[in-house]
Amino acid sequence: MFKSPFTSSTSKPGQGKITLSILSPCTPVLSELCYQYPLKLVAPDPVPPRSLSQSGSNTLNINGKKESHSSSVGSAHDPHPPPLVHTIFLLTYGGGIVAGDTVDLHIRLSPDTRLNLLTQGSTKIFKTPDPLLISHQHMEVDLHPGAALLYLPDPVQPFRESAFVQKNVVRFVGYGDDGGYNLCICDWVSGGRGARGENWDFWSYESRNEIWGVPSSTPDDEKAGKKKRLLLRDNLLLHPSVLPAHQSQPYTIYATLILHGPLFSPLANHFLDEFTLLPRLGSRNWDSDQIPPELSVKEKRRKERQEKEKRDGLIWSAAKVRDGFTLVKLACPGEAGVESARSWLKDMILEEGSVVESFGERGVMCL
Repeated sequence: MFKSPFTSSTSKPGQGKITLSILSPCTPVLSELCYQYPLKLVAPDPVPPRSLSQSGSNTLNINGKKESHSSSVGSAHDPHPPPLVHTIFLLTYGGGIVAGDTVDLHIRLSPDTRLNLLTQGSTKIFKTPDPLLISHQHMEVDLHPGAALLYLPDPVQPFRESAFVQKNVVRFVGYGDDGGYNLCICDWVSGGRGARGENWDFWSYESRNEIWGVPSSTPDDEKAGKKKRLLLRDNLLLHPSVLPAHQSQPYTIYATLILHGPLFSPLANHFLDEFTLLPRLGSRNWDSDQIPPELSVKEKRRKERQEKEKRDGLIWSAAKVRDGFTLVKLACPGEAGVESARSWLKDMILEEGSVVESFGERGVMCL
């Protein structure tokens, strides 16, 4: 009987693992990257954040090519950026998840590491022969103090008669310490393939996001008896028994953006400020003869965006909730609703600018 010289794998189909660590003195490295079919992970070379690449100088190396020497000076909201930001694409063979498949991804980000997690296209959920044969995607993230995760994927696209359950669990390890935990997750779903007449025709769709504060495994935390604490839970349940398909119309996409931490506080404040400045009843005194002042460039851009929101029928809200989290909710109708929502979110992020500065342009590739 043939015996393989290689050790047998302990991972199961659909499992994946990503670990970012710090190589002395301060270089982030991808220390572990593994996956099993139907999951596939692609990791291009890491690049420095824009705040470093812009402040560095270029010299020629021995091969005659330009070599960048970055300074350690960052920006006001990001004073000490790491020298490299890693990017990983989350893919599935065939471009989607087949009925009954399970994707299980575990991510560990060591202190002061940063990760852009992206997709190569919309995550397609294929038709299932039985509503009880459900596809699953589960992601667990251990975020240590000073680490940052930017997860701006393409929208999930459930096909007609599909069933899907998604759960994202993020743990702030050592929560309560002085270190900041930086998190940006966009969770959005479309009504299906509009070109084929699909409009919320799947069997069921569930998406759950949970963020926990958990104690570290140090003796001090164990001695103090610290326990994990639920910081935020956000659920979206689209099921005939909960929300009939016709009640989801005319909107063709729903989105939730979760923001937390000092790296994303400028973006969170930008959403909150812009939401406060949305036109409201009674905001203008029509009895006054005073001529309105000339609009600044920023005010003109805001007015143009608000007019486009009205034309597209896009509605959104932003609110600051407990433990420093900011939630942005978004919905858009029509055949072009997905692209309108994608364009709107990208414009808001680029207008504020801090995300691209801290994570590079790769972070918004899916928008």
